[in-house]
Amino acid sequence: MSSSTRAPRAERQPITHSIHGEDRPDDYHWFKTRGKADAGVLAYLEAENAHLDMVLSPLRATQQVIYDELLSHLQEDDEQPPVREGEWLYFTRVQQGRAHPIYLRRPVAGGDEQTLLDVNALKEREELDNVWVPLTRPSPDGRYWAYLLDPSGQEVCELRVLDTQTGALAEVPLQGVSGWTLAWHADGRHFLYVTEDATQRPDRVWRHALGQPQDADEVLFQDDDPTFRVGASLSENGQSLLIGSHANRAQEWWALDAHDPQARPRLVLPRERGTEVTLADGGDHWLALTNAGGAEEFKLVRSPKTDVLNLHSAPEVVPYSSARHLTGLQLFRDHLLLSGREDGYKRLWVLARRDGGYGEARRVAFAEDTSTVYIGDNRVYDTPTARVLYASLTRPTEHLDLDLNTLETTLVKAIPVPGYDPALYVSEAGWATAPDGERVPVSMVRRRDTALPAPTVLYGYGSYGHPIEPVFSMTRLPLLDRGWVWATAHIRGGSELGRRWYDAGRLERKMNTFTDFIAVGEHLRAAGVAAELVAMGRSAGGLLMGAVVNLRPDLWKAAFVGVPFVDVLSTMLDDSIPLTTGEYDEWGNPNDPQAYATMRAYSPYDNLKAGTYPHLFVSTGLHDPRVAYWEPAKYVARLRTLAGPGSGTLVLKTHLGAGHGGSSGRYDALNEVAEEYAFALAAVEGKLENADR
Repeated sequence: MSSSTRAPRAERQPITHSIHGEDRPDDYHWFKTRGKADAGVLAYLEAENAHLDMVLSPLRATQQVIYDELLSHLQEDDEQPPVREGEWLYFTRVQQGRAHPIYLRRPVAGGDEQTLLDVNALKEREELDNVWVPLTRPSPDGRYWAYLLDPSGQEVCELRVLDTQTGALAEVPLQGVSGWTLAWHADGRHFLYVTEDATQRPDRVWRHALGQPQDADEVLFQDDDPTFRVGASLSENGQSLLIGSHANRAQEWWALDAHDPQARPRLVLPRERGTEVTLADGGDHWLALTNAGGAEEFKLVRSPKTDVLNLHSAPEVVPYSSARHLTGLQLFRDHLLLSGREDGYKRLWVLARRDGGYGEARRVAFAEDTSTVYIGDNRVYDTPTARVLYASLTRPTEHLDLDLNTLETTLVKAIPVPGYDPALYVSEAGWATAPDGERVPVSMVRRRDTALPAPTVLYGYGSYGHPIEPVFSMTRLPLLDRGWVWATAHIRGGSELGRRWYDAGRLERKMNTFTDFIAVGEHLRAAGVAAELVAMGRSAGGLLMGAVVNLRPDLWKAAFVGVPFVDVLSTMLDDSIPLTTGEYDEWGNPNDPQAYATMRAYSPYDNLKAGTYPHLFVSTGLHDPRVAYWEPAKYVARLRTLAGPGSGTLVLKTHLGAGHGGSSGRYDALNEVAEEYAFALAAVEGKLENADR
């Protein structure tokens, strides 16, 4: 990063953004205005990739060793446990040497399996660099199998329908479809899908009849409020198609009869800002998981279907408790399965359904209290068992069948991890103290024979109420086996300690997210756990990285700033960008002076200054619709002009054929992990000091 560096330098084209009485200079706004197809933009990104290759060239042998280790822990030939839907069992298979899954099914009654989609063959046949299948849904009678296909990572899909009797597509694929919604009517000939507006906000729900031209499809619902996003789903009992319009802190719900392909939606619950609702069809009543009436950590209520649901007068099924944060539900004919959090960890409760009512919530017990359990993919309504997933930091994910009567579990499949011995590893939990006195949890995993203090990865996210669960990941093993510690900071902005934890790390309280992370890093040092600290985060976690590097550049030996939301003000002031308007409840609307001042105080790009910075590995995807390529490009370009003597190596990796999620193939994804680990090892071992000179 000195004047003798061989790293590329971006052209400077100064402009000034002016708002709320402040002038904000920006030399690299042209990365945004020119667009990703511009020759100058691509030339710079390619030059940065070439520089990355030069920096990593001496590390490629280490990268290969790590990749081989990762591959040794990958079960290359494997199948996911099947999920029953109708008279078929649906599952995926991966095969050695093939990067993508194969989708298959076999009859419940027995018989030959049927290949529905081989993504490897499709990728080769259609000459796609990357390919994702974000959602699949069979028709109720099993005749058709619909899937969404994202060929670029931009999260705009084709909707294809396979005729399972002929093996050919049933119709011309639908274009411009959102990647998160696909719901069939009961007749198996009509389904609902969603399209997006110019900002890539899902705004319309359509009904399609098989064989009908897409331009003849009917709009069932449209939401013109730019802060709401629409979706549709089939209720667990198969009776209702539910249309939800969601903002960060509000939902509106509509329903239509799944058995009537001409049905029109009717309002179930109008939107109310600050009131959140998850809805389920209980047959003659609605169930609503909600924070209405001051139930900060949520309660479960029910209401007859005769009227629009009134949350404030609806009888409680599971009353509010400040010690229990309820997060989700799955309804069965004779049972209700609830998920939530207690004492910082995921929990499950089961309620019996009898005589039109609900019994007491019984908590499901597991061997380890410090574990994580999820509701799995359940597609059968009339069943006494539910699929759940269970894991801990040292225990790979297990697929379990939960007996909803006895609460006993039966192992269906433990995800195989070749060469892994759990007895060699130990997990621990601790607490750090934030500047305001709040205690922040941290979870750690290491080998039992690792001598402390040791090099430590500190991972974090801390946004949208999304918790980072203490679960196993085989990709950590190469670092753990080299004597590293992997730690996760459960900082405010997530929901590890309930909804209050989320609310304490968003909007005007967002700075808590960053100071919590720093406090955890300082705690790990003071407690004798961490020697060198390597920080890591992606997306909103990339924002976290940019902020904590600005606030405490001396604390980190290196940081991995993945697909990072680092130019907060430029993005949030542009309501034409995907996600912006729907994010006002998370970050604030900077057109408001106070919200602007809050963002201005932490926006990583706007708070860069001359100084000494750690080693930084910044990554992005050219087609990323969530955090545009120009945010990390601008960040790196400015940082190259400000990092002074003694700063570490700075690299920018742009995946020119992918979006927010990186490579779609499992082998490419492992290679990218190995690349980052090689960089981290070199940073800690002092092998990057002159790598970019």
